[in-house]
Amino acid sequence: MAKELPAAAWDGFSLRRRRDVPEGLWMRCQNCGAMLYRKAVADNFQVCPECQQHFRIDARTRIEILVDPGSFEEEDEKLESADPLKFKDLKSYKSRLADQQKKTGLKDAVVCGKAFIKGRPVSLAVMDANFIMASMGAVVGEKITRAIERAIEEEITLIICCASGGARMMEGLVSLMQMAKTSAALAKLDEAGGLYISVLTDPTTAGVAASYANLGDIVIAEPEALVGFAGPRVIWHTTKTELPKGFQTAEFVMEHGFIDMIVQRKDLRDELARLIDYCGK
Repeated sequence: MAKELPAAAWDGFSLRRRRDVPEGLWMRCQNCGAMLYRKAVADNFQVCPECQQHFRIDARTRIEILVDPGSFEEEDEKLESADPLKFKDLKSYKSRLADQQKKTGLKDAVVCGKAFIKGRPVSLAVMDANFIMASMGAVVGEKITRAIERAIEEEITLIICCASGGARMMEGLVSLMQMAKTSAALAKLDEAGGLYISVLTDPTTAGVAASYANLGDIVIAEPEALVGFAGPRVIWHTTKTELPKGFQTAEFVMEHGFIDMIVQRKDLRDELARLIDYCGK
């Protein structure tokens, strides 16, 4: 009969086994609870292989997924906020910006430039929810406007991948004015006969949803993305009414006619190229 090992020996054996497994190889899907191999998720465009939950991705990753390899030329990457209100809450806005810039490697919450998607030239803007939840301040508004102007000047398709928690209130009225600024630029694109495809990702809400996100000639959303103006909790506390199941998911919004199609991330590049061709651009 095998001699039973002391509890301490088992503890040591267990510890050694755990230390032999590198950290970060596995992750749990917050939607279905499945344990997932991170490389398999990355190979699947950061989508859960079990339930098809689309995880949030940063701007650089999304650009890599969408554009032809090596074709992206970034523009306006050095623009950063001047902190117009000298705002301070728990910490100064300037310190908050510095922390976010260090964490993400970005100057602000959107990356803009020119690229090719399956050989089609585009002016591309991609928002990054990792930077203060991709809130829209003066820099985001300015970079989006410049991306629109490039599309007009070069007569190429405009694509904006939207993700935002809304206006950046640390910039007050300056932030709110970006809704009008970007919308006016899009009106000029429309007058010039340009094509604008808006891609709504999780989450697209508030001031961004109320401006350029929903002004596309074609509005696409990723599956189950949160899309809406005020959040469900705000609406419930205001109206005290029970909200429908699935309220403000991309599927619910599409059913009610606010978006044109829902496209899986793995199919988005092909779909964008097809739409550009279909619209004669």
